[in-house]
Amino acid sequence: MEKKVRVLLAKPGLDGHDRGVKVIAAALRDAGMEVIYTGLRQTPQMIVDAAIQEDVDAIGVSILSGAHMTLFPAILEELKAKDATDIILFGGGIIPDDDKTELEKMGVAKIFTPGAPTEEAIKFLREAAGSRSPKE
Repeated sequence: MEKKVRVLLAKPGLDGHDRGVKVIAAALRDAGMEVIYTGLRQTPQMIVDAAIQEDVDAIGVSILSGAHMTLFPAILEELKAKDATDIILFGGGIIPDDDKTELEKMGVAKIFTPGAPTEEAIKFLREAAGSRSPKE
């Protein structure tokens, strides 16, 4: 039996639009993954702390506020500071292609934009978490 993928989903910053992240949460659960949704207005530190406490394979953040070039790097820095860079960071939202490319160069594993099929996120997480090396 394969290991169940554990994913923490969060809405960082002041963005209050959570319909998309709830759709993703339901799709991932329906696909057999364990999903922890931390809710709205999370700080990068709160997100990373929760991810470490929950021993997740991946963190998914939804950002529609335009603050993606601040929030994603802050989460990556927090992961580095807490020696948790083995946790996969992915996200979704309204993110221009140029920013998407830049974020992926920084270490964000994948960015999904509006209209991406939920199957795409499920497939990505199964593959990415499957290749993730377990913690010592």
